[in-house]
Amino acid sequence: MRIATVQMHDGPKVVVDADGDYRRLDFDLDLLSLVQAGVDPRDLAVGDSVAGELAAPLQPGKIVAIGLNYRDHIRESKLSQPEQPLVFAKFPSSVTGPNHPIVVDVELTRQVDWEVELGVIVGRRMRNVAVGAALDYVFGYTVGNDVSARDVQFSESQWTRGKSFDTFCPIGPVVVTPDEIPDPQVLALRTRVNAELMQDSSTAEMLFGVDELLAFCSRNFRLEPGDLLLTGTPWGCGYFMDPPRTLEIGDVVECEVERIGVLRNAVAVAPGSR
Repeated sequence: MRIATVQMHDGPKVVVDADGDYRRLDFDLDLLSLVQAGVDPRDLAVGDSVAGELAAPLQPGKIVAIGLNYRDHIRESKLSQPEQPLVFAKFPSSVTGPNHPIVVDVELTRQVDWEVELGVIVGRRMRNVAVGAALDYVFGYTVGNDVSARDVQFSESQWTRGKSFDTFCPIGPVVVTPDEIPDPQVLALRTRVNAELMQDSSTAEMLFGVDELLAFCSRNFRLEPGDLLLTGTPWGCGYFMDPPRTLEIGDVVECEVERIGVLRNAVAVAPGSR
């Protein structure tokens, strides 16, 4: 099942995406509430078609991100391969939806970069879950763009500020349930900027698979229903190119994960910045 959130006049509504035909699910609250309630969306009645603007599928309780988790990205960055998952956080306030702008305050950063990622929505509370059982806790998969202010990120000893500006975590356009993606380690990922291919890889390049990441995180801290795990990005980030590339105002970024879809966002300047 492909689930999306459509912004309507009376608030966000959970819908099923049937090849672009958005049909209302029989659930009055938002997708985060559905996940937290433990409702299987496949058990809900599907109603009439609705029209509206796509929003971020959900507002996660927390965002757990993983750095240096693709072998090809480790090679391009010339950084040491981590011996265990490299965990950091993005603030939930950084989330934005498909077709919404990535807003850049050019007084704070002038080196904004793209990072296509497979996003994992946690479906049940996880604590000390074994690797072999971890995928049973997944509600669904989405596309994420871990937008990064490289000049901020690499000028500080931790990455939170450079990763957490408002709108620096686009997710969407849909959440796909695990029955449609039985193996998350065989998915192609791509990024295009103004239609030019920048990233082109596969989740098979992950150093630690989705099951290992979930198990590792749950060993260290509790994961709650509706939390978002961003699983790392492959090679092709602009910062590591020669010469380096950055996102400019007016650019259009398209992040794609096979079997999920294309997450498209334009880059806009923050009001009042120059």
